[in-house]
Formats: sequence, structure tokens, C-alpha cells
Amino acid sequence: MCVPCVFVLQLATIFVMRFTIAVLLALTTAAVAQKPPGPTEEPEQKSVTVPIALDHNRIITDAYLVLPNGTTQRVHAWIDTGNPDLHLSRRLATLLGLAVRCGEQACASAAPREISIGNMRISLSTVKEATIPLKPGAGESFMFPGMSAEITIPSSVLRNYDLLINYPGHELSIAQPGSLKFQGVKQKMLINATNGLIQIPSKIENKKYNLALDLGSSISFLAEEVFDKLANGHSDWPHMSGAVGPANICGSDDEVKRRLMRVERLQFGQLYLTNVALAAFEKDETASFEKRAGIATAGLLGADALLNYRVGLDYAHSTVYFDIGRTFIFPEFDVAGLILRPEVDGKFTIVGIADYDGNASIPPGQDGVQVGDHLVAVDGIPVSDSTMGQVWSSLGGEPGKERTLGVERSGRQFIVVAKVRRFLREKEDNDAPTEKPH
Repeated sequence: MCVPCVFVLQLATIFVMRFTIAVLLALTTAAVAQKPPGPTEEPEQKSVTVPIALDHNRIITDAYLVLPNGTTQRVHAWIDTGNPDLHLSRRLATLLGLAVRCGEQACASAAPREISIGNMRISLSTVKEATIPLKPGAGESFMFPGMSAEITIPSSVLRNYDLLINYPGHELSIAQPGSLKFQGVKQKMLINATNGLIQIPSKIENKKYNLALDLGSSISFLAEEVFDKLANGHSDWPHMSGAVGPANICGSDDEVKRRLMRVERLQFGQLYLTNVALAAFEKDETASFEKRAGIATAGLLGADALLNYRVGLDYAHSTVYFDIGRTFIFPEFDVAGLILRPEVDGKFTIVGIADYDGNASIPPGQDGVQVGDHLVAVDGIPVSDSTMGQVWSSLGGEPGKERTLGVERSGRQFIVVAKVRRFLREKEDNDAPTEKPH
């Protein structure tokens, strides 16, 4: 082929190549222009530390859910290591657009897919259904009367993360497995693979028991059989009847006569605790609790016994850590001796009066307090729509001090003066307002 012809052919080839590239660039540019820009996403957080409130010893923190319209809703979440079920308020289910169906006992909906704590997304995919405990029209904006939380983060979700509850510092850290460093006394946990519930090999008076680690419970419990055996063998240990302070959980019928006792010494794994306040489980409660645990168990250790500690849960390695942060006993049983039931309308019904040295701890009768009255104020401050923890904080104080109770009966309000008493005290204590080493 002649040289000019080769040259012309080369020019033609270059022209075709440039034209093809130009067309491809134009098509690519058009495609990019038609595609909407994606959202700017923050890097995935492996761990966060957030503040918590302790409300009736329950761990409450702010959490965030994305609504169907793309906005974010802030709610109070209850971190509950002792319950595998996800609970939800009806208001929140409605905001999330979840269809609610009701049976005879409770209502339910699909579970949200995820929730955020701090900037960390927590997957709820292991939970298929959320329980909505209250019936339509009853307490739409909370899960249970006397609580501010609208959603639980249950053990079935928490088991997929590292967890550090810093009770003294009022902080919660949650992280992807292996992302937290733990300190303190180290102990192996027995974890139910199905629901994430925890049992710890324990000892009381050299007898071996399994006790659950339930940081969602405001107080510790023992099976009735074990409780009776210890109570019969140690009449000198502080004991009482009637659920006051952290033992007054929801005002159920059994709380009026619920038996309480301080166990002198309890070994919880490698952790040694003294003067632990425990309540008696009834037999049917023990059977139900043991069924969920999936293992023989004698009760549970609740938050009340661990408020001095930083509790680290390394679920992936079945290990718990107890790191002491302070050394004094909280005066949670230095209270006015009411037994209360929070109602869905925000009121607090008086369901009983605790005994003190064999007598009613608050004046009863026509001019005093009667079962069925409503507590409406403490020292002039209204308690309606408060949480159970807030009410018990207002009823507490230095033993011997007076609390002015606003009481309502049949639409009439009047005042009853009650003294703060030291319940579950040592016999020689004599209501002394002192703090003792733990």
C-alpha cells in the first residue's frame, strides 16, 4: 500500500477512536447527571459511650429511630440484660408505621429493624416481634406505668455486642465484639444461646447455686425454698414484709406481703458481696424464671447489688468483669414505707403500708393512709406522671426526717405526715443515718 494511503488510513482510525471516546464520555456524563446524589454517610462506629440515667436502678439512655418519612425520633430506651423480649410503646409503633395486632393479654407488632445509640447503629434483626404491653388508649407514650422508656434493648440483642455499664460514672459503652477493654474481677458466664440470658455460678453459705445476672431488675431475688432455708437459719439477719424502695417494682398484689432479707455474705462467681438485699420469688415465679433461663437457677442478682461497680459484659467470650468504683451502701431502704402501684393515667395508688417494728410505718385509718388512696404529692411537689424511680427518690432521705404526703381519697385531698424509716436495718442500727463500707 502507498505511503499516502497508509497516512490517510491512520488519520481515519484516530478520528473514529476519538469520536467513540467522546460518545462514551457523553453517555457517562448523562447517566451521572440523571442519578440523584447519594446521602453522605458517617463512618460506621465500632463503639460509643453515652450518659445514662438510673431510674429505679434501671438503665435508661437516649436512642434514635428513623421514621418512615426519613426524620429521626429520639426516645428513652431501657437497657435490660434480664429480658429477651423487645417491648415497645404504642405511640412509637404508630410513629414507625408498624401494624399493631391485639390478643387477650397484650398487643404486638413487627420489630423495628435497627436503633441508634449515640452514632452507633444497633441491629434489632434478631428480634422478629415487639410486644406492646398496654391496651389501646392506656398509656400510649410508655411501655409500662411508672416508666419513661418507650423501647427496650433486650438480652437477645445485647448478646451481639460488648457492653460496659459504668454505674458510678452514669455511663454506658456499647461496641462491636472485641472493641472494648475490660478491667476488674473476671468471671465466666453461662449464656443461653437462644435468648442471651446470663447465669453465674454462685455460693451462699458454701452451697452452690446458679444466679442470673439481671441488670434490668431493680432488686435481687431468691427462690422461695432457698429464701426460707436461709431465713429460718438466720433470724438475726435483717428482714421485713412489704415491698418498699427498689423492691416495689410495679405494685402487684404479692408486693404487699413480699418478704425481704439481707444476706450477710454472697459469692457471685469470683465477686464477694455483703449485706445483699433479696426478695423472695414465689414458686410459680421461680418455675417461669427457670424455664426462660433454660438451666437450674435459684434466683437473680439485680442492679441494686452492683451500683458500686463497672460491669463489663464480653458476650463473645462468655465473660463478665466487675470493677469496683466506690465503696458505700446506698440508703435505698431509708424511705417512707408506702407500697405503690403506678397507673396508666399517671397516678400512684397506695396498695399497702410496710410494717416497722411490728407497727404500721405510716399512720393508717380514716385520718391517715388507707389502701386505695392515691399519693398525689410529696413535700408539696406533685408526683402525677412521674416515674417510679422519681417518686421513690422523693420518699427517701435521712431516717427520722418527716415527709409531707399529699393524699387523695374519693376526690378529696389532705395531708399525712410520715417519717423516713431505715428498713432492712441491723438490730443495733437504731435508724442511724450512716454510710458503711461495702
